[in-house]
This record gives sequence, C-alpha cells and structure tokens, in this order.
Amino acid sequence: MDAKDPVWSDWHPVAVVSDIRENLSYDTQLLGVAITYCKRGALYEVSRADGGTCNITERYATIWVALTTTAPDFFPLPEFAEADRRVVSAGSIRLNVSGLRAVENFLDMSHFPFVHTDILGAEPQTEVLPYDVSVDAATGEILATNCRFVQPKGSAIAQGSIETLYIYRVARPYIAILYKNSHSSPERLDALCLFIQPVNEDWCIAHTVMVYIDDISSDEQLRHFQQTIFGQDLMILVNQVPRRLPLDALQENPVRADKMSSAYRRMLRDSHVRYGTYSASAH
Repeated sequence: MDAKDPVWSDWHPVAVVSDIRENLSYDTQLLGVAITYCKRGALYEVSRADGGTCNITERYATIWVALTTTAPDFFPLPEFAEADRRVVSAGSIRLNVSGLRAVENFLDMSHFPFVHTDILGAEPQTEVLPYDVSVDAATGEILATNCRFVQPKGSAIAQGSIETLYIYRVARPYIAILYKNSHSSPERLDALCLFIQPVNEDWCIAHTVMVYIDDISSDEQLRHFQQTIFGQDLMILVNQVPRRLPLDALQENPVRADKMSSAYRRMLRDSHVRYGTYSASAH
C-alpha cells in the first residue's frame, strides 16, 4: 500500500444496484482485499476478510465501497436526478487488465472505424478531428470537448449515419463518463458512466450505467447495443501488453489523436497514482 496513492482512500464501485438481490451476500475483491457485502432493505453491510476498516454506500444506482472511513465526497452527476432520464445497467464485465487500461480504452476514439465498424465508425472516415482538453484546477477532473465522429449507428435508436458530438470526463482515476448528443432530445446529452472496480492490479470489473433520454428503446435494446460495443473492445483489452498502464514518458508515446490519453496519464502521474500502473524500472 502506497500512502500517497489516492486510490486507497477513495470510493470504488462493486456492483450496480439493479444487478444484485437483497439479503444475499456477495464476495468480491477490491484493491486485492477480499470483501463481502449485502443489501438488506435500504441498508448495506460490508466486511473485509482481513478485519480491516471499510465503508459502503449507494450512489448513482451503484454500490460503492471504500477501504477507509475517510473517503472523499463523490463527484457530481446531476443527470441521475433528472426525472425523465432512463437509468439502465449495461452489466458488469470482468477483464484481465488493469482498470486504468480499461479507462484509457474508453477514452480512445481512434479505434472506432476499425473495431466498431459500421456502428461507431467506418472507413474512409477514420481521422480523429482536433478536440480540446482541459483540467479543472479545483477538482483535477479532465474534460475533452468538441469531440466529433461520423457514426453509422451512434445509438440504439439512431437511423442512418450522423456526426455525433462527444464529451469525455475523467472524474477519478477509475471513473470516466461519456456524454453524447441524445438522438431523442438533440439539445441534451446522454451520459454513459464507466465505473471501474480495481479487483487487483491486473484484473478489473467494468460496471456500466446508462443515463439516457430515450422513450423508444426497451431496457434490453439499450443494454444489447452497449454490450455489443464492449464485446468488440474485449480483444483489444485482454491483449494489452503490459496489462498495467505505463506512465513513463518513454513508453507508448501517444500521437496527436491520443491527446486525452496523454492528459489522463499526466493526471495519474501528478496525482501519485501507482496502483495498476507499470514501470519498466520495477520489472
């Protein structure tokens, strides 16, 4: 445990509320620590196998655990309070890769035409257009704005090719949110939340929650569309070498299209995040 690493003192997701049953105990791991949790009515219970300190709460349709009693406040997600939005779980996927790798893949648009062909992109429109990246000085959050990509089918209800506007937000090292223009209400943005559970440094569970404006698709249609996208990403993720995310400046130098990736790795370095990262000098 690295006392400087903020990962150890933060909240981390362990399940989407709608995906668990009440009064049933669930065993999992968080940061290599075995834990057991249970939902009993409106209350939650959690314990560590090693007898250490931990805490549990529900927020954003998700169950969160902290291996401390002094975890920071949650990042704001006001979309969850908007009554006309659909909140739907896209499921939880276990991946043999660092959670930081999973977040970085989520932020990457350059693979759209080649991995998500005829859905999120298609040849010959393969160029990632210039976009803007900023860092909130107060919170440390990263925001990528003016991200645009022509997509043959950008959502479950999309009809035909359309330029989709994206906003990427990294709220915490293992938390990323994608905002994109809603096909049901073009003046508003749908929110796709990627909440990563770092099981250990080489394994993670990606919990995904959709907060959409969509009165046409069924829950199953929304879920199927998103799971199709994640299924296509699996081969990229499980073949990453090394499994942990390199932060050294001389490793995996990003190109212009990876502007957000560069900002993300810089955020991790500046925040002293080490859990789930790779250093050549340490191997």
